[in-house]
Amino acid sequence: MDKKNVLFLCTGNSCRSQMAAGWLRHLQGNQFNVFSAGIETHGLNPHAVKVMAEAGVDISGHRSKLLSELDGVALDYVITVCGHANESCPYFPGDTKVIHVGFADPPKLAQGFTDEESKLDCYRQVRDEIRDFVLGIETVLGGG
Repeated sequence: MDKKNVLFLCTGNSCRSQMAAGWLRHLQGNQFNVFSAGIETHGLNPHAVKVMAEAGVDISGHRSKLLSELDGVALDYVITVCGHANESCPYFPGDTKVIHVGFADPPKLAQGFTDEESKLDCYRQVRDEIRDFVLGIETVLGGG
C-alpha cells in the first residue's frame, strides 16, 4: 500500500498544524507521509511543544514552514485546521482533496489567563481535540 501524503495547513504553522502533524506521525506514521505548513511562518510555539511532550509526542525538532516549501510534493489531502487557512487556502492541482477541520487557537484561548498552568490547559484541550480527530482520520479521508 502506498502511503498517502497529508498536509496540515494553518495560518502560522506554529501550533495546531504542528500538533496535528505530530499526532498523525506518532499514531499512524506507517500509513501516511505527514507534512505541515502555514500561509505565514510564526515560529514553533513552545507551549505546543511542551504539551505534546507531556502526551509522549516529540515535536521539538519541527520548524515553522511556508506552504511554498512543499512545491513539487504531490499532496493527496490538505487539512486546514484554522479558519484563516481555510479561507486563504490556495488551489491545489490534480486530485488533492481539501478538508477543513477547525480547532480553537490555543494562544487566543490562553490570553485571559495569567498563570502558566491555566495557559497550558488551553493548549492541552486543543491537543486532545486534535488527537481525537487524528484517531478517526480514516473516516474523514474516506478510508485513507
